[in-house]
Amino acid sequence: MKQLLFSFLFILTSTLITKAQKGTISGKVTINGKEPVIGAVVSIDILKKHALTDLEGNYVLEKVPYGDYTVEASSIEILKRKLSINVNCLETLLNISAKANDKHSLTEVIVEGKTEKRRIETEGFAVNVIDTKTAAKRNLQTNELLNRTVGVRVLQSGGLGSEVQYNLNGMTGRSVGIFIDGIEISTYGTSFNLNSIPPAMIERIEVYKGVLPAHLSGDLLGGAINIILKKGEGSNNFTLSTSYGSFNTFQSDFSGMYRNEKNGFTAKASGFYTSTDNNYEIWGKFSKYIEPNGVVNRNYRTKRFWDGYKAVGGRFEAGFTDVKWADVFLVSINGSDDYKEIQHGQTMGTPYMGRIKETKANVFNLNYIKKDFITKGLDFNFNGVYSDRETYLRDTVSWAYNWDGKIRTDLNGNPLKSKDGAQQGAPVITNIDRKVTTLRYNLSYELFPGHKLSANHVYYTVDREDTDLLRSIGNNAIKATNDLVKNVYSLNYELKAIDNKLTSNIFTKFYQQNTGNNIPVITNVNGQNQLSIDRKKNTTNSTGYGVAVAYAIVPKVIFISSAERAVRMPSGDEIFGSPADNILPNSSLKQEVSDNINTGFRLGAFRLNKHKVSFSSNVFWRNTKDKIIRRVNLLLNDAEIEVVPFVNLGSAQSLGFEGEASYTYNNNLNIMVNFSKFNSLFKDKFDPITGQQYTYYNKQIPNEPFFTINGNIQYSLKNFIQKSSLLNIFYNIGYVAPFRTIWPESDWFTTPAQYGQNIGFSYKFPKSRFIASLDFKNIFNAEIYDNYGVQKPGRAAYFKLNYSINKF
Repeated sequence: MKQLLFSFLFILTSTLITKAQKGTISGKVTINGKEPVIGAVVSIDILKKHALTDLEGNYVLEKVPYGDYTVEASSIEILKRKLSINVNCLETLLNISAKANDKHSLTEVIVEGKTEKRRIETEGFAVNVIDTKTAAKRNLQTNELLNRTVGVRVLQSGGLGSEVQYNLNGMTGRSVGIFIDGIEISTYGTSFNLNSIPPAMIERIEVYKGVLPAHLSGDLLGGAINIILKKGEGSNNFTLSTSYGSFNTFQSDFSGMYRNEKNGFTAKASGFYTSTDNNYEIWGKFSKYIEPNGVVNRNYRTKRFWDGYKAVGGRFEAGFTDVKWADVFLVSINGSDDYKEIQHGQTMGTPYMGRIKETKANVFNLNYIKKDFITKGLDFNFNGVYSDRETYLRDTVSWAYNWDGKIRTDLNGNPLKSKDGAQQGAPVITNIDRKVTTLRYNLSYELFPGHKLSANHVYYTVDREDTDLLRSIGNNAIKATNDLVKNVYSLNYELKAIDNKLTSNIFTKFYQQNTGNNIPVITNVNGQNQLSIDRKKNTTNSTGYGVAVAYAIVPKVIFISSAERAVRMPSGDEIFGSPADNILPNSSLKQEVSDNINTGFRLGAFRLNKHKVSFSSNVFWRNTKDKIIRRVNLLLNDAEIEVVPFVNLGSAQSLGFEGEASYTYNNNLNIMVNFSKFNSLFKDKFDPITGQQYTYYNKQIPNEPFFTINGNIQYSLKNFIQKSSLLNIFYNIGYVAPFRTIWPESDWFTTPAQYGQNIGFSYKFPKSRFIASLDFKNIFNAEIYDNYGVQKPGRAAYFKLNYSINKF
């Protein structure tokens, strides 16, 4: 009897342990064991699990409990195939060979589920989701991907590593939020940015134009770019890539992930290294050479000579995922460091030599996510970040330089000094320390099916200390302190109704910001330098609100609309200045308020045999009060000023339209075209002091590319040279219409029409571990301009090699 009882308990325990264990099923779906099937659905109906095959026919079904199952593969290309399988280990291989489907007898109904991209793009917000899978294998920067997205223009002051601003349909600067996993990127420091983060570290990019969802609540009004870093879910993996190309540009990055299936312990690591000389040739209208007699030669052909850039960074995460007490509990450490030679100020007016910026940041992050937190239907998301950032700026070279990299001389051959003793004004050696804390939490509760209430809070604080290492009183260096504390509270109600055809979000936000700065003032009293402190404080409160709606007229025709009263507070750098970024302080900046409306459609994807097409469009209107922009030069003789503050422009209004169309044939040929066209007009008619009409009333605001077009073509060749290999061919063209860089009408300070064209190739070897790519950028060496007329690189070539292990 005891033996029988013992045997029964042993069998029961073994069964329970076996059922608790989970494994992964993976393999390839082919036609008769040869041709891979793309986009096939591989499913286990009893578990409600399914996966789609990729371009090589590969699929992965994860977290499958041990046991016996029926796996089904279906596609428009094959006859449905069912196979039995026993899962009794962590990794189970199941290759599925099916017969080709006769298109004349096709009766199969295709059922499409919503991808994460599709789900995000149909919730009522004006949003585009960029998939980075293909780009990660090529020599593309994250900013290049964004620049090809409808309604987005990346304004970059030169080559790799230079200052960047993002323009979303006329909104620019801090009006546009840049996030990494929902945390503002400024927390991580300038050395960990979209210049340095490679697409290989990114899962997807969400581009919101206008109204933002609750989890990205902040004092923003032009939209946001949210970078979702790879979470490494699934099998343990490792990826390494390296590339080399024009202007002595070297880039390398890696990422890896390990997860213990038994206890959920997860560890992830990633890193990058980038270096470039940026010594590309310039010859455009803003490149000049000043003769000893003062004669200015324009369109001077030369190379940039002081524009090197280096960046290195790493991220390590450890914790637990998909366990009973947490969906995600990860502690991470970010470290990054960069070095930048500064070639010029805001414009290309004066070339610099010896002015440098070095930054570094150490960032500590805690991320906790739990669905059904405490009780069913209550979801909790917390992210806390502490950052220790440091910026070092040095500018002590006193000579004046020409664009040929040589010191300017007078008629007698004597070297000339710069006007104020250094490259950009007076000599400076400054150290800027910032302690940044960001706390963000989101709590949402499903009141009952289709009704969800969520609360979100963002706490952001900066403690900044500027140390002037060239000036001191006694033995103490002169120090200025600047503090900023910001709170943004939001409440959101989400409704899903009419069989989930209608999705709506109604929200309200409360903004609060406190700033204070202590500026040292040195006065000479009776031959003695004395130090006093000029103290300033400011408090601002405001309220915003909005709504976003999506309605599926039919499953593939979705109407989207959103409206918002949005508020944005001036940032720390806009108020306190940033000498490393050519920004003067302006403590009198007021908050910016904007009424935004977006309305559009998403159509498709519509299928006809091997053809697939989709369309999207969006009309937007914005009415802004006290718009915050960098001061734009009002006079022609001030057109090449190097450093300016941010100012409140006054009233501005923008009306525009954007659209995108994509076409796919047989999963081999992909064509996409998008455009954005808007006006962004200054709407203050009269000067409140003089009563006179403003000269630039109802004129387009300068330095905003208001009409852009992008086109992309990709073609795939399977089994090229070798069986199971894949060759991808890419072509991209971008058009930017002429736009002014200053207020006055001037052909000279208007950028010409720009046509940038790129081609690329990537080759995936049969075992899929190696991918080689070759990219040629600006193949016709066109004149390409960006922020304030700064010329960007001409023709360039880059080679990249990727190596990956998907399971180990």
